[in-house]
Amino acid sequence: MVKVFLNVDGMMCGMCEAHVNDIVRKTTKIKKVKSSHKKKETIIIMESRKDLGLIINAIKSLGYDCSLNKIEEI
Repeated sequence: MVKVFLNVDGMMCGMCEAHVNDIVRKTTKIKKVKSSHKKKETIIIMESRKDLGLIINAIKSLGYDCSLNKIEEI
């Protein structure tokens, strides 16, 4: 399992957080996702990092700037 921290710039409210969380859930199988517009981050818990590129591109397709911050093995 890995805990992925993404920098997501452009979220302005709770609805933005919900849009990001929804696209992450639809992109690949994950355990948990939580976004914060105040912290400008999305944290994802998933089995492996293999679909990380797909997730980042999906978030970018919504119009947000997205980049990898760090990955922790859990």
